[in-house]
Amino acid sequence: MNSKDQQEKSGNNPLRQIPKIDNLLTLPEIQNLLSTYSRSLVRQVLRSIVSDLRDEILKGDTDLKLPDLSEYAELALQRIQDTTRPPLRKVINATGTVTHTNLGRSLLSPSACDSLLNAAQNYVNLEYDLETGKRGHRDRITEPLLQQLTGCEASTVVNNNAAAVLIALQTVAKDKEVIVSRGELIEIGGAFRIPDVMAASGAILREVGTTNRTHLRDYADAINENTALILKVHPSNYKIFGFTSTPEMHELTELGTERGITTMEDLGSGALIDLSQYGLPYEPVVAERISCGVDIVTFSGDKLLGGPQAGIIVGKEKWIHRIRKNPLMRALRIDKLTIAALSATLQAYQYHDALTEHFPMIQRYTRSIDELQNTAEYIADRLQVIFENIVTIEVSETQSEIGSGSLPVETLASKAVVLTPQTVSAERLSEHFRHANTPVIGRIETDQLWFDVRTLYEEEQKLLIQTAEEITSKLVNS
Repeated sequence: MNSKDQQEKSGNNPLRQIPKIDNLLTLPEIQNLLSTYSRSLVRQVLRSIVSDLRDEILKGDTDLKLPDLSEYAELALQRIQDTTRPPLRKVINATGTVTHTNLGRSLLSPSACDSLLNAAQNYVNLEYDLETGKRGHRDRITEPLLQQLTGCEASTVVNNNAAAVLIALQTVAKDKEVIVSRGELIEIGGAFRIPDVMAASGAILREVGTTNRTHLRDYADAINENTALILKVHPSNYKIFGFTSTPEMHELTELGTERGITTMEDLGSGALIDLSQYGLPYEPVVAERISCGVDIVTFSGDKLLGGPQAGIIVGKEKWIHRIRKNPLMRALRIDKLTIAALSATLQAYQYHDALTEHFPMIQRYTRSIDELQNTAEYIADRLQVIFENIVTIEVSETQSEIGSGSLPVETLASKAVVLTPQTVSAERLSEHFRHANTPVIGRIETDQLWFDVRTLYEEEQKLLIQTAEEITSKLVNS
């Protein structure tokens, strides 16, 4: 006889104490829910509650206390809220990675958000020329700005930089050879590999040089009647040190001009300005590459540029025109929301004296160590009061990362609030913070939970403290 049969023969079978769904639906408290939510949704969550109770009983949970009838409405409301909560939620990034791929990368500027909202709520002149009253091309919105900022002849934009590389390679070099240094056959997050993208484009990879040293003569010797392109890939997510050598971009463009071969560079992160003026490491500037005579340059709209996810292609008008005509463009092009945010982002670069005010990411990259110390001490003091003896709180030095494959070996001196739990593991404490109403994401090191404060401003500090207050009782009862 199985456990269910035994329970059914028992005189006090708890399964029989679980109310029927139809009876629950008649309760006044449930009727109040029905005035707000659909009957099918309320019935669905009640069934899930009853099913969970039944499963616990059949598992032999002798300590299970069935809810009172009045409590079913509260349980149902909680499940409804969990079910209807937007899947894309605000989280507090205290990981120490500023441009965090898994947490959405760059934060948009206020002007970009305003532009995006305007485009979302209204009809806009996306492909309509207000001067002529005829159809226009969506590139005309961002192209003048990119011409001004990079010095390019023309430009187009697709949905991310991998797409930019893909469509450029297919347009220029399908069924033909592309020369790339072995030291630049990179892989970035999500298993994006240059050789794989090249294969998908129909281009034929021609590797030259070695991992650490490639010379101009390696490129020159590889050119043949089937060569269509010399491709340089900026290793934005790694660096090779020591006995290394690689030609400068201007040398490759001179070789390309001399031999009649198109040149292209994938800059990846794509800085529009020299970030060293803000105390950050130097990263190649797009305008400098255009001035070298490169035919095509691709880079990201987010990451170091600080805009929405997009793949930006700038360069010679001849090639940009052909890329626009590629049938893939229809599948890879960006929509009005991305264009709205990107154009506002590009416009902000015209105000060089106020870039830290315009760009949230530059603000976060450049915060002073004194400001970070004050922030960390304030949070630590508040958390110590909240957690008392169940979590030990201290402030420690740490290193932040720019993130998303940008400036990979460079770090930013920062401060962290370090939590050492006394009653639970660091993993469990981290889980409590992640499952809160506003999830707080930190990192675990040596059985401690670290909150890097570089990305925590006044609102984030307030929410982190509220979350700590929210989970205190859970830690006490753990």
